Amino acid sequence: MELRTLRYFVAVAEELHFGRAATRLHMSQPPLSRAIKQLETEIGALLFTRSQAGVTLTPVGVLLLDEARALLDQADRVRVRVAAAAGAATLTIGILGDGTDPGVTRLAAVYRRRHPGVDIRIRHTDLTDPTCGLRAGLVDVALTRAPFNDTALTVRELRTDPVGAVLRTDDPLARRDYLKLADLSDSRWFQFPQGTDPIWQSYWNGGKPREGPVVRVVQECLQAVLWNSTVGLAPLGHDLPENLIAVPLVDMAPSRVVAVRNDGDTNPLVHSFIEVAMAAYRQ
Repeated sequence: MELRTLRYFVAVAEELHFGRAATRLHMSQPPLSRAIKQLETEIGALLFTRSQAGVTLTPVGVLLLDEARALLDQADRVRVRVAAAAGAATLTIGILGDGTDPGVTRLAAVYRRRHPGVDIRIRHTDLTDPTCGLRAGLVDVALTRAPFNDTALTVRELRTDPVGAVLRTDDPLARRDYLKLADLSDSRWFQFPQGTDPIWQSYWNGGKPREGPVVRVVQECLQAVLWNSTVGLAPLGHDLPENLIAVPLVDMAPSRVVAVRNDGDTNPLVHSFIEVAMAAYRQ
């Protein structure tokens, strides 16, 4: 029973969908299905019940999931300890400029308990680089928000947040319980500097070209709304300054909190960090 096969199994068990699991693992579906069938043959029992309604875990699969997670966690700890002994126990994490996410605090506590010997370095980045310096080689792993150009990157979703329009409280639209993007079509929207990832820019502009002031950091976005009644978008649940309010957007795709690494990165510290992040954000 190989660790790689166990990782395949855990991915399918968490996604309960072979296609999504294959995408998450950056592989095609047929070899993933073959690996799971081979694992079932080795164990001598079915791990999944497959039907037109979807995929569910069998009782044996539920048991194996707990054991597999424990084994993979132990393997990650071994790799990290070996890396530390080799003098490679430093991890640089890029965090997007809206880094008030309480999930980061919880993740830090869990990671420190599991890897107390790792030296963590944090690099905060502004809104012009959704990869937080990962592409530029400035960080080992990024905690950020999608979507953005993820070519040559491995992206693991940690959580999704609904999005709202940030408005002045004296704006007539602020009195509504919810809004649609069309309600904001006549407003000015903030823009990111030229050269910013176009997928990232398009998302925060509601999928259409807009006009408005250029901003780089969260505070500039908020001030643009406060001073100029510019429309800004933000994940719901974040604290806002007085005189500003976030009204839910019902036709806006949620903002995805993600952990990101470079494809092909074999650093055990990076892989362990992402696995710990996935577990911490599930709590």
